[in-house]
Amino acid sequence: MIRKEEVYKIGIFNKPHGIHGELSFTFTDDIFDRTEAEYLICLLDGIFVPFFMEEYRFRSDTTALVKLEGVDTAERARMFTNVEVYFPVKHAEEAGAGELSWDFFVGFCVEEVHHGKLGEITEVDTSTINTLFVVDYKGEELLIPAQEVFIAGIDRKHKVITVDLPEGLLALDETEEV
Repeated sequence: MIRKEEVYKIGIFNKPHGIHGELSFTFTDDIFDRTEAEYLICLLDGIFVPFFMEEYRFRSDTTALVKLEGVDTAERARMFTNVEVYFPVKHAEEAGAGELSWDFFVGFCVEEVHHGKLGEITEVDTSTINTLFVVDYKGEELLIPAQEVFIAGIDRKHKVITVDLPEGLLALDETEEV
């Protein structure tokens, strides 16, 4: 059985494309193209299920058409509409740290060198030019710049990122008073 901590989300299947079972795939990380992994993992009814890829082709820098093994009709492909797609952490780690996307760190705990534990990264915001970690800080949303210059260390085994942020960037005292 595949556990949540063994995978990270890389995108979502949208809808079938054509009549031969291809799926439109919107991805946030093209790690499936940069490693030797032959499969993707889908979240179906709360269970992580691996599916081997027969082939894929890129449509843009964020979309691809994917053909899964055993999915040969538009009807079978429809079962994957809006299904979240994950990638195995072990294959991503084999690619090396320089190959990881920011989405890999969802689920990691963030510790700041001066303030200690801040919380867990719940998502990565790429809607602006500055990529941000969205951290659950005592039930509040805390935005932290996802920039290598601020990262003091990464403990992959324990899923902890240590950051050293400039003074004043975190307004934790203001958050606690609210």
